[in-house]
Amino acid sequence: MRECKVLGIESSCDETAAAVVSNGREVLSNVISSQIDIHTLYGGVVPEIASRKHIERINQVIEEALEQAGTPLEEIDAISVTYGPGLVGALLVGVGEAKALAYAAGKPLVGVHHIEGHIAANYLEHEDLEPPFLCLVVSGGHTHLVQVKSYDKFQIVGCTHDDAAGEAFDKVARAIGLGYPGGPKIDRVAKEGNPSAIEFPRAKISGSEFDFSFSGVKSAVLNYLNQCEMKGEAVNQADVAASFQQAVVDVLVGRAIAAARQLGEGRIAVAGGVAANSSLRGQMRQACQEAGITLYYPSPVYCTDNAAMIAAQGYYEYMAGVRSGWDLNAVPNLKIGQR
Repeated sequence: MRECKVLGIESSCDETAAAVVSNGREVLSNVISSQIDIHTLYGGVVPEIASRKHIERINQVIEEALEQAGTPLEEIDAISVTYGPGLVGALLVGVGEAKALAYAAGKPLVGVHHIEGHIAANYLEHEDLEPPFLCLVVSGGHTHLVQVKSYDKFQIVGCTHDDAAGEAFDKVARAIGLGYPGGPKIDRVAKEGNPSAIEFPRAKISGSEFDFSFSGVKSAVLNYLNQCEMKGEAVNQADVAASFQQAVVDVLVGRAIAAARQLGEGRIAVAGGVAANSSLRGQMRQACQEAGITLYYPSPVYCTDNAAMIAAQGYYEYMAGVRSGWDLNAVPNLKIGQR
């Protein structure tokens, strides 16, 4: 098979990233410029600052990705870019850059859905993984159970009705004094705590057995902290973190296994920033072993926002004949499977 190299560009939130991937599977370069230190000062991502930093870094990041891959722009077969969902200003930087490059170099342009990119991150390290399979997508802005029917066809079987899991992690981390970003900090501190110390709720959605809700457990943590303050009781930060994390992980794993069984799926992939959580990985691994289900998840560098996953999904879209026009625009609330 002829080698097909795709340049991926990602700027949906607070990482400016570019990567070159061959045939959707082999990562030739993966460059990420993080803004985390800047946004930590404000306790979360500031959209206007994120957009400005993308503008400052995007040209250098792309040049570095092409250089590391040993591939000049002329040898790139297609340019893929995240066009949604995400922060509209941040998305526009990447989309504008990709359109300019594609037009100037005479290359095909392929717009990629950010969450479909997260799913494709699993292809980068698991050569045996091919659709169909079930994917649990867990990030700061999204919590979905997605049936991956083919490389470019997806069906949502479950989603959150309010907060995403990663969003709840960030809010709880801030409430117990850990700061931003919440996910990695709660994961680290929870290792020192007792996950059974405090009984936080596991929400069920009536009539939607595979859907999620995390606003309740977040509120339960805040109420617990307020009660401790009113009673003058000390708060064990590690126990709160561990108990909260356990409540979230129980729900994520339980829904995923139940959906896989009902749908007859023998493979589950996990994707998104929260897929790097050690408790989620461990509990999902055990549950899959007991259920006879094969589990896949990416390395941590491919869990968080990166452009290699956008290039991977871009390759499969490109091979399926998808081409974006020069009117491609940022769509901050883009739905999975929407074109």
